[in-house]
Amino acid sequence: MLNGFNHLTLAVSNLADSIVFYQQVLGFRLSARWERGAYLSLGELWLCLSVDQVEAGDLQRTYTHYAFSICQGDFAAFAQRLREHDVRLWKQDSSEGDSLYFLDPDGHQLEAHVGDLQSRLAACRVKPYAGMVFYD
Repeated sequence: MLNGFNHLTLAVSNLADSIVFYQQVLGFRLSARWERGAYLSLGELWLCLSVDQVEAGDLQRTYTHYAFSICQGDFAAFAQRLREHDVRLWKQDSSEGDSLYFLDPDGHQLEAHVGDLQSRLAACRVKPYAGMVFYD
């Protein structure tokens, strides 16, 4: 049976640019790199970057995205870091907890989010989404 999230692999078109973005802009730790890939980590998250053909049209603009946790006290400085690196935003935040929705160099949709499942559920108990049912 599944017991947790193992790793995230992202196809990237330029390995060097992606390593700089994930390591220097987002703060991932580089563990290994090779000709067509790299392993990085952030807390318990294992990220694999794998060189592949990436076309903007291949990354359809849906709500599918990868969210990373951030503390409220670090949020403003992180937002400033994204601005300093001219990181593009893809959505405005409208849910519980501060969030920034931004793109990596290949257009993968990412998010920095303050809060967790419990804070989201608490907010939803106050103002539930249409048809929402709680099970715990």
